[in-house]
Amino acid sequence: MTSTVPEKTLDLQRAARDHLWLHFTRMSAYEGSEVPIIVRGDGCYLEDSGGKRYLDALAGLFSVNIGYGYGEEMGEAAAAQMRELPFYTNWSYAHPRAIELATEIASLTPGDLNRLFFVSGGSEAVESAWKLARQYYAARGEQRSLVAHAPSEPYRDFDAEKAAGNVAERRWKAISRHIAYHGTTMGALSINGIPALRSPFEPLVPEVHHVRNTNRYHRPADETEAEFTEFLLDDLEHTIESAGPDTVCMVIMEPVQNAGGAFTPPEGYWRGVRELCDRYDILLCTDEVITGFGRVGTWFGSERYDIRPDLMTIAKGLSSSYASIGAVVASDRVMEPFMRDTRMYSHGITFGGHPVASAVALKNIEIMKRDQIVEHVAATQDTFKAKLDELLDLPIVGDVRGVGFFYAIELVKDKETKATFDDEECETLLRQFLSPRLFERGLICRADDRGDPVVQISPPLVAGQEEFDRIVSILGDVLAEAWTRVRK
Repeated sequence: MTSTVPEKTLDLQRAARDHLWLHFTRMSAYEGSEVPIIVRGDGCYLEDSGGKRYLDALAGLFSVNIGYGYGEEMGEAAAAQMRELPFYTNWSYAHPRAIELATEIASLTPGDLNRLFFVSGGSEAVESAWKLARQYYAARGEQRSLVAHAPSEPYRDFDAEKAAGNVAERRWKAISRHIAYHGTTMGALSINGIPALRSPFEPLVPEVHHVRNTNRYHRPADETEAEFTEFLLDDLEHTIESAGPDTVCMVIMEPVQNAGGAFTPPEGYWRGVRELCDRYDILLCTDEVITGFGRVGTWFGSERYDIRPDLMTIAKGLSSSYASIGAVVASDRVMEPFMRDTRMYSHGITFGGHPVASAVALKNIEIMKRDQIVEHVAATQDTFKAKLDELLDLPIVGDVRGVGFFYAIELVKDKETKATFDDEECETLLRQFLSPRLFERGLICRADDRGDPVVQISPPLVAGQEEFDRIVSILGDVLAEAWTRVRK
């Protein structure tokens, strides 16, 4: 029999260029240069195949919350589960790890978010939330209409609505925010508010409406926070009214919006969003794929901002990306109709609640509790922000914003006017200079222009003063050099 084992050690560089298709990557860039190959990690640091070390100031993709130093402990949990039960499905069956994980997460989530529907990752979680929101209204056997267009009017009694023939058959529309990223599957991509990601794949899943995000930096200087909140809520209400309130099933938003650069909510914003969703009988879903599991200094962003969602999507930090797992977390109210008669949520994922992934996620939460990682973020976030604020002394840095270990640095041509860079300038500044130079200096972060140009900083939640200092030192040097190039 012919052996399939290679006679010599695989040439990783050549094999990567010949066979591996990197995500969101211009593959032509590696035709004449080496592919970065990361071979090991420890704490907040990574090492490539050439032995060079990097400080990972992006935590993988906002996801390796406990850092890279727990591989042995996580591996033992995975191996033990492999020996006991390597796989079984959650389609009509349960297994201990999925039950235990669902119970553990329900003990951490705020309010009555008590029911877990497991999937494989963040995009699937968003996709599943939209499908669940669509089916919820049919499952509960009623959809209430408004008495009149005036938002202050109460709902009619359901029996009166039914007798009048005003009960809608279904709801299907979603509302998200401009520039918001929610994933790449067709449903999640449709919810995305980033035109450049959507346009190559249109037509997408109908119908999604997009509202203003909470980017305060480019608002009028004399606008108060209360006025900004009112402006945002008026826009959301107008969009609901324009879409037709009895056709909208879900409003989905991140507690702190990632794309565009760590947009935090103004005072009263989430209280107002919740009130509008209640008024128009729309499910509110918080996308916590990034903000969950300590990233913003609490277990969930919904807790920090008292959002009280009906649905929550989670992934990334759920396992600190040591395994691929995500979930939709539903409130008791959303679950209730699916507990009646023969009704069911008509959806499933083969690997949702995979026993090994569930065991790894359980171990991740155990580690986070034991080592007080969420408490560490809460205790050091102000120190980290103050250190990042030192970059505001640079003429190219217009704004530093964020919470927890989740920040963005907005780059400008003119700090006084807040003038931004155009597409051609972003190509030169971000892709041709900043990204390669930061990587060369041993710092992994993201230079992004899906909105205005920003550098995104989101290190593992175990980062401390040493990492804060190093991040700012390298960024300061490279951004100063970038400004010199811009002014030539």
